Amino acid sequence: MGSCALRLMRVFFYLALTLPLMPVQALLLLHGGRRAASLPVRYHRWCCRILGFRVRSTGIPSKRRPALFVANHVSYTDIMILGSLIPGSFIAKAEVAGWPLFGWLARLQRTVFVDRRMESITRQTAAISERLAAGDALILFAEGTSSDGNRVLPFKSALLGAVECGGAGPVLVQPVSLAYTRLDGIPIGRFYRPFFAWYGAMELLPHLWRMIGLGRVEVAVEFHPPTTLDACASRKALARYCRARIAGGVASALSGRPQPSPEPPSGALAAPLPAAG
Repeated sequence: MGSCALRLMRVFFYLALTLPLMPVQALLLLHGGRRAASLPVRYHRWCCRILGFRVRSTGIPSKRRPALFVANHVSYTDIMILGSLIPGSFIAKAEVAGWPLFGWLARLQRTVFVDRRMESITRQTAAISERLAAGDALILFAEGTSSDGNRVLPFKSALLGAVECGGAGPVLVQPVSLAYTRLDGIPIGRFYRPFFAWYGAMELLPHLWRMIGLGRVEVAVEFHPPTTLDACASRKALARYCRARIAGGVASALSGRPQPSPEPPSGALAAPLPAAG
């Protein structure tokens, strides 16, 4: 399924963009400064255009730092989608560091790699806290794995404990929902969603090769009202707050109809904080 000519063209332009920019980003990281954070955003936007993704964003991404953006996870392309909107670094599973090309790109965006084993949680949380204490923006896929895109899996709350860091003030936590909604203008139903969702035992390269031969894909991203750990009283309440907002956003995007805004879970913030500032 899909066009072989389209696949080859997209691969050519993707590599023609990516390979020359990798040493540029490496030099920017050595010298520091804002360009090391801004170049990945522009790069991901160009990649979206090359690979046929049209990102429709609603809500306001917070400009306050430190910040933790908490999102649902559907596919490896989520990184490109969210990276085109948020100047920040991702928290990714440790296996990504060893992927050819993509692992190098992750390092160039200062990704925090975690293995999620229970005996490593304390060390992983400390690494995330250190980055937040330095005033960074990080992006966490709180389900801990990717889903089929039809629903939001339960959230893992352990890594949310990293927002208890000090040094740069309270960490703003902003839920972000993401859904792949249309292919060439036609709503993507349950049958076609696995062409974009990558989960379970799916192999990466065959899935990627099939996906890049399809047409133009519309992705709905919604930035929901942010909060803080103090406002939610506990990290488990914070996880419930984020999941409720994200699940509502995904349901609205997939159905094409606004869903009732979920009530904040017990202990969560009743009046969300402003996103900007």
